[in-house]
Amino acid sequence: MTTLALHHTSTLSGGTAPPAAVIRCEGLTRVFRTYKKKSGLLGGLRDLVSRRYDTTYAARDVTFEVLEGEFVGFLGPNGAGKTTVLKMLAGLMHPTAGKATVLGYIPWERHYGYRRQFALLLGQKNQLWWDLPALDSLELNARIYGMDRGHFQRSVRELTEMLRVQDKLNVMVRELSLGERMKMELIAALLHRPRVLFLDEPTIGLDVISQGVVREFLREHNRVHRTTILLTSHYMADIEALCDRVIIMDHGRLFFDGRFEDVMNQFAAYKVVTLACSPPAKIEDVPEAVRLLAEPIWDEVEGLQFKVARTKVPSLCRVLLDHYNVTDIAIHDVSAEEVIGQLFATARKQD
Repeated sequence: MTTLALHHTSTLSGGTAPPAAVIRCEGLTRVFRTYKKKSGLLGGLRDLVSRRYDTTYAARDVTFEVLEGEFVGFLGPNGAGKTTVLKMLAGLMHPTAGKATVLGYIPWERHYGYRRQFALLLGQKNQLWWDLPALDSLELNARIYGMDRGHFQRSVRELTEMLRVQDKLNVMVRELSLGERMKMELIAALLHRPRVLFLDEPTIGLDVISQGVVREFLREHNRVHRTTILLTSHYMADIEALCDRVIIMDHGRLFFDGRFEDVMNQFAAYKVVTLACSPPAKIEDVPEAVRLLAEPIWDEVEGLQFKVARTKVPSLCRVLLDHYNVTDIAIHDVSAEEVIGQLFATARKQD
């Protein structure tokens, strides 16, 4: 596969020492072997003598660094290898090849000093006890991490206020809404003030308001505590709101590492122009002079739109003003979801 990587660099001024690399991966690879069973009784007997296995690379030669205090988006379609990499960095899975360090520790050695300094939150996994109030689970976590009572109470007070769930601490976890439960899971993960936080789909299934609260909380926590955060999400709004830098994977390979702004600039080669006019324009009546500049498209909500190269937007607007009684023109950038989709398509064509 042709790599589309834009390698991450940190620009500093005034002679300031560069931040330390908290996460280092070099050639990180994880291979799974899947047993392919033959059908039928005869096939089962043959498997006793000779078995066939399929080899799948969940992660292949993944190499990157994350600096202290960075908030990095980790993107890719389902099956790209994102969660596998997070699990290796959290020490839950051993790599087949390659090496990695987090805070100077080798994660899969599960050193006690490392376990006290990181947290992993999987959006579809629970760490709180369903049949207990959330506060009881938080107190158990505090005992596990050896937190004194004063530190525990201060952390709970600060985190619950920021996430607006002070009145939910004594509610049984099973009775909390999905948004409230996810906020409590975040509090449990951050209770001991980890230096590194791995987040896998933390806003999955949440309503728009809860997503906004969680995003604002993570942004503020990263700003105040300089926590290094690696975030996977299928919601581009999460990435746009929180991450300056993105690492993108597909089929187990890393093929982009750079600023999110660079992704948008490099792969959003066109804009969308929405036209409002009187009488309303119809797509079948678009004149040839307009079609030479842009591709007309019809949106059930927005009405007549034009997909146009960035450099041709001024020319298109002039032609539209000449041919229509324009009441409004809106110019939009392509959505981040569409840009990322184009990026995946480009990489697969080059594979």
